[in-house]
Amino acid sequence: MMRAAPILIGAVAAGFATAAHARSTPNTGTPQAVQSLLACQSITDAGRRLSCFDKAAQTLSDAMTRKEVVVIDKARANEAKRSLFGFSVPNFGALFGGGDDAVNQIESTVAGAFENGYEGWTIKLADGSTWQQTDGAAVALPPRKGDKVTVKRGTMGSYFLKIGSQPGIRAKRVG
Repeated sequence: MMRAAPILIGAVAAGFATAAHARSTPNTGTPQAVQSLLACQSITDAGRRLSCFDKAAQTLSDAMTRKEVVVIDKARANEAKRSLFGFSVPNFGALFGGGDDAVNQIESTVAGAFENGYEGWTIKLADGSTWQQTDGAAVALPPRKGDKVTVKRGTMGSYFLKIGSQPGIRAKRVG
């Protein structure tokens, strides 16, 4: 009976790992409406190809009208990646055109800041994001509106926020 326990625990752990992976990896396949449109290219007869394109284009247009298919360009995908920087979200990289060009740092300016009474400063950036200091490091010069800010991704989900030329502080995104 004691030998079965490690096997059972291992099987349960493997099941949880598989379920977690399946939940955090979104399906990024090409939608059927787009596949149908692309398949029309292989038809050699001009009349049948045109008919295929007309039908597939209408199907794709209808799907877009119903918001079943959404098309965005690379610039909008990069905006979406940047707006999510700092949040703990599943890996949406493939949805936004692949994970090769992940956002690892952002630059902005201070829109407002206040001492939060807990662990230092809460800083709102001009891009609308809000960051809270998570370490006890002293900030030599209080952040002022218009100061340049760089936020870099660290290891294991951490972030470093640098105000002007001051040393960086650890921070997390709270809004």
